[in-house]
Amino acid sequence: MIDPNGQQVGIVPIYKALEAAADFGLDLVEISPNASPPVCKIMDYGRYRYELTKKQQEAKKKQSAFQIKEIKIRPKTGDHDLNVKIGHIKKFLEKKDKVKVTVVFRGREITLSQIGRDLLSKIVEETGEIAVVEQSPKFEGRTIVMILSPK
Repeated sequence: MIDPNGQQVGIVPIYKALEAAADFGLDLVEISPNASPPVCKIMDYGRYRYELTKKQQEAKKKQSAFQIKEIKIRPKTGDHDLNVKIGHIKKFLEKKDKVKVTVVFRGREITLSQIGRDLLSKIVEETGEIAVVEQSPKFEGRTIVMILSPK
């Protein structure tokens, strides 16, 4: 048990710990239940919860939030159009966003699946210095999907 001043009291039976908390006019809060024996501290529980939420909010702010941007192409997309799309992919990766590249097949274009895979391999070649393939190309219905993430 730890008293309100931060001094370690030692191992105390639960009823004595509860009495001590009542004497101080505070709550007995279990800080680490997995420890052996569990560590409890005499403190104001409302203040403790407030500090926990503040810590969680600070941790959330420090997390780097990324988005998944999607680029769609077709198997018959021209070279210039493909280069423009690769430029967009590079911009997204430089901003630390993940990019989902989708090759969409319509109608009988499904027979051109090898061309779709070739397009994706060209994109991987072009973005190799700034991107890592997070999810390799895989078929999902009438589309091939690949996810790139920044290095």
